Amino acid sequence: MKQNFIKCGTCGWCLEILYTGLQSMEKKNRTLTGKTSIWMFPIYGMVCLFRPVCHRMKGQNIFLRGLLYTGMIFAGEFITGSLLKKYDACPWDYSDAPLNFRGVIRLDYAPLWFGTGLLFEKILCRS
Repeated sequence: MKQNFIKCGTCGWCLEILYTGLQSMEKKNRTLTGKTSIWMFPIYGMVCLFRPVCHRMKGQNIFLRGLLYTGMIFAGEFITGSLLKKYDACPWDYSDAPLNFRGVIRLDYAPLWFGTGLLFEKILCRS
């Protein structure tokens, strides 16, 4: 479990840095600076808890699996974001995004979480 926590935390961190670095192109930032928060490592690391679900869903339709993982990620994002917001420590704020829910979830990110969930499935089913 510890190894999967570290793998998921590290993978999530790297994905976030890559994504935010690519987003900086929209702002014409040629440094392509990506960023994240220390809080994100344990949040992404908690994806290791998906492992039993991944094994149980093995062989099921990819669309069904991706939807399930998307829902699980949204639930985790909502719980951790809401908790961190209470302590003024949430590293993200989606309040200005059109499809946000309480500022901690962006529904337009569903396709990203769909793919990310399937990537984490690959990581978790290997071990």
